[in-house]
Amino acid sequence: MKSCYRHQLDSHPESSAHVTRSDALPTPSSSPEPHPHHEGPPPSPWLIAMEFRAFWEFGAIVPFWPLLQRAPVGDGHPVIVFPGLSASDGSTVPLRSYLTNRNYDVSGWNQGHNFGPRAGVLEAGSHQIRETFLAAGKRKVSLIGWSLGGIYARELAKLHPELVRSVITLGTPFSGAPESTNAWRLFRLTSGRDIKAETRRFELPVAPPVPTTSIYSRTDGIVAWQGSLQKRSRANPNTENIEVIASHLGIGMNPSAMWAVADRLAQPEGAWRPFERQGLLRGLLYPNPAR
Repeated sequence: MKSCYRHQLDSHPESSAHVTRSDALPTPSSSPEPHPHHEGPPPSPWLIAMEFRAFWEFGAIVPFWPLLQRAPVGDGHPVIVFPGLSASDGSTVPLRSYLTNRNYDVSGWNQGHNFGPRAGVLEAGSHQIRETFLAAGKRKVSLIGWSLGGIYARELAKLHPELVRSVITLGTPFSGAPESTNAWRLFRLTSGRDIKAETRRFELPVAPPVPTTSIYSRTDGIVAWQGSLQKRSRANPNTENIEVIASHLGIGMNPSAMWAVADRLAQPEGAWRPFERQGLLRGLLYPNPAR
């Protein structure tokens, strides 16, 4: 599927190098398939309280490290990791370190704290993807995004499908209404923007035209899990949802999520296959999303 986002960039002469103008950002257009938003309530106060699990998830990396070493070794292709709302590259150090250990050329987003789609954020992301692609000998780049960072990863992949190998999101609310998260007020406070107006500028539920994985948790205390489900599409059959048992604040450090990320990245380019859940241990760690 040719992305409407890509078409808009191509209309600007500077798109062959990198985007530098905020007016080059995408605007909505009609989609050939319906992609309804989840309109339900945000996670309950009980699930919010359970977000303290994030400390345990970070601590669990050490005892689970020997098992994490059994994940497939990568082919060395470049990977960029985008942090969540109000977070910086410091929050993704555990994940990036693990993926580096798995033989990937990993970098952060290099834009400080993520305070929302301020002027220049997507343009800088476009430039980073192109520069990373060229520096890696024109090898396509995989994009990983945690929460709001996953929105950037998905939208940038729509802008540059020829440069992107795959997209993986962690607890990203791309198919839910803004009020279905417990973070929309923080978004408004930190970005100074109207979240409803921002979401109308993009077709967030539409998957990028590259292999796309959404990793989510039904016990997420910030994002309603239904808002992280990628609907199947005729335009891009290479999409999937992987459920893990994790908090929102800890999903990027959760050993089962980290394993799933490494497994997805290790697939040969052009030979994408859905995540394999067979086996007793995998069946316990990765519940069936269709249940």
